[in-house]
Amino acid sequence: MSQNKLRVLTYNIHKGFNVANRHFVLQQIREGLRKTDADILFLQEMQGKHLQHEQKIAGWPSAPQFEYLAETVWPHYVYGKNAVYEAGHHGNAILSKHPFEYSENINVSPYAWASRSMLHAVIQLSSGQSVHIVCVHFGFLGKERRVQVAKLCARLESHVPIDAPLLIAGDFNDWLEQDRHLFHEHLNLQEIFLKTHGHYAKTFPAWLPILAVDRIYFRGLVPQSCERLNQSPWHKLSDHAPLVATFSL
Repeated sequence: MSQNKLRVLTYNIHKGFNVANRHFVLQQIREGLRKTDADILFLQEMQGKHLQHEQKIAGWPSAPQFEYLAETVWPHYVYGKNAVYEAGHHGNAILSKHPFEYSENINVSPYAWASRSMLHAVIQLSSGQSVHIVCVHFGFLGKERRVQVAKLCARLESHVPIDAPLLIAGDFNDWLEQDRHLFHEHLNLQEIFLKTHGHYAKTFPAWLPILAVDRIYFRGLVPQSCERLNQSPWHKLSDHAPLVATFSL
């Protein structure tokens, strides 16, 4: 962790299972995440609790998944539910090497059957500077996402100063690029893979990425690099490939 740089990663972990839910691979995901040396992890489809899996899945951790992944490396973490059911719940999580000043989970679901939320937090760097961070997992339908993006816009306008460093990362499900103008024009955000490579990163499915759904938007930071992790072991873990990016402050 450098005082002048910030390394971040976004990843839809598919609740710790590989493609088609055939194998529980959370331990391999944890090993892979630690090797990335990321300061902040934006994680989607994090299983907070599942009563049946706790009893039936070999290797299921005794602690919540976000605590298991964070152990000894990321001392600060927050979790926000966005889907609750009889067996348990799942949602978004942020793991950080920097302490949190604040966090809040905001419901952005226009439909009861499509539970979605965004997790907004503020971290404090060792320099004393604050950075706003938002972890999102938006819906499949364009109509649904437009409501969610509108709520995100309202949240940023009301809670994030225009000159504050800001990171928004997650699974946007916008492979048709229907919402890009709202981020680039209305919110004055840039997407780091687009900035450094000239196009959005294709991250789904992980074994043969053809859809660009995962992104890292930023404002008030200087982009250095961004890469898609879809080689071994990542192509055999979740159905999404992670993105890892480095910024200077």
